[in-house]
Amino acid sequence: MSAKSTTGFLNRFRPANLFTDDKWIEYVSYFNRIEVPAKTILLHEGEVSKKAYLIEKGCIRVWFNNAGKDMTVQFFFENNTVSSLESFKKNIPSLLTMETLEPCILWYIHKPHVEKIIAEIGNVPALREKFIDAMFNRTFHYMKHFLSFIKDSPKQRYLNLINESPQTVLRVPQHCIASYLGISSVHLSRIKNSLAKEKRKQAI
Repeated sequence: MSAKSTTGFLNRFRPANLFTDDKWIEYVSYFNRIEVPAKTILLHEGEVSKKAYLIEKGCIRVWFNNAGKDMTVQFFFENNTVSSLESFKKNIPSLLTMETLEPCILWYIHKPHVEKIIAEIGNVPALREKFIDAMFNRTFHYMKHFLSFIKDSPKQRYLNLINESPQTVLRVPQHCIASYLGISSVHLSRIKNSLAKEKRKQAI
């Protein structure tokens, strides 16, 4: 099913009073809607990214291989955009793998169309700022996650995840959460048991 026939989801992202109907319809026509099962690889590490994705439904995990172990970098959910940003922008092999964790409904757009849109909206301050903010938010997440590995214990990293992204704890498999926290699944189980005991003591 193409975006030409189903535009309701994409229309949520239309900036008010910035595009004519014809121009918006043109931009929407660049997107394609797909439904994919869980554990679908959208981009392999080492491939050059040619598409960017917008998530209508589901969850995507971004990870890399470290000596045979999956190291999770980030999770993405509904209304998030996902790509291997450096690969997509610079046309270089991706350092990351993108994989669906749940059955997903996704909208993808090819790089030439993204470049065309960016070129056309470059003189629209509101859209330019929104695009820049999106890029900096991704970078900020990576930086914050990296610093957490230096200054926080695994237990604190798990507490941070609960507070900042509770849907991750509810929807993502435990082994993927453990990978994101940089610990084993066994260690994560111990942390959860410890927190449960603390909670029971506080309730007494």
